[in-house]
Amino acid sequence: MYAVEVSGLVRRYGRAEALGGVDLRVPEGTVFGLVGPNGAGKTTLIKALVGALRPSEGEVRVLGLRPFGDRARLRRQIGYMPQAPALYEDLSARDNVGFFGAAHRTPDLRKRTDEVLELTNLSDRAGDPVHKLSGGMKRRVSLACALVHQPRMLFLDEPTAAVDPLLRNRLWKTFRGLAGEGVTLFISTHLMDEAMLCDRVSILLGGRVIVSDDPRRILQKGRARLEVRRNGESEERTIGGRPEDLAAALRPYGLESGVEAVSVEEDSLEKVVLSIIGEERR
Repeated sequence: MYAVEVSGLVRRYGRAEALGGVDLRVPEGTVFGLVGPNGAGKTTLIKALVGALRPSEGEVRVLGLRPFGDRARLRRQIGYMPQAPALYEDLSARDNVGFFGAAHRTPDLRKRTDEVLELTNLSDRAGDPVHKLSGGMKRRVSLACALVHQPRMLFLDEPTAAVDPLLRNRLWKTFRGLAGEGVTLFISTHLMDEAMLCDRVSILLGGRVIVSDDPRRILQKGRARLEVRRNGESEERTIGGRPEDLAAALRPYGLESGVEAVSVEEDSLEKVVLSIIGEERR
């Protein structure tokens, strides 16, 4: 049932503790989002999950395997796009994708390489050396390398940073399509509109998960500003973010004929997340 199971995960660097006891479970075939401020431990957590870092304490299972102990077996089943592209600068985009595909013994590699280059909108620049590409294009090459062998699970660290809105929309349609086919996606992001596209979101702060829930339920932890214009006068009030709160606030009005308009301005997910982080820090 779970693609990722983490219990009491601790990672120390000398006396510094980057992860302070993370507990986490990610169901198979879902899009999971990890958010949090810089230095919260997001990249460290992903590295521990893909076997790039050995945990100091705790238990970790990814697709039923231990990321560090079963690293060779696991890496054939996962794709990993790091925050900083790890590419061969003198090779072309196509050759980079082909190299990673060959390392995973990808069937029909030439066709699959063409598919992921098209998906990431790199077909026109496929023959260019990576060192001639922009930062955003390098990220797209890195994403193509993570996708080429059709993994069961994808770990994507800021996958759409420096990507234009049209391509971002296209990539997210692909992510949702992959999840529909049973692929699990674990995505670290700073973009709250992307977090809203996830099935579940965890907020990481100071190396600990402080909230883990459906992003729509997290959004309901915020506030909303209700304005009712009645008989030429405007009445404003702040209410909770749940649908039940809105219903309760409107009930006294009875939607009488004098009610000319009703508007509701909800907190954004970004504002709610910042509020949760602020309360936790206090």
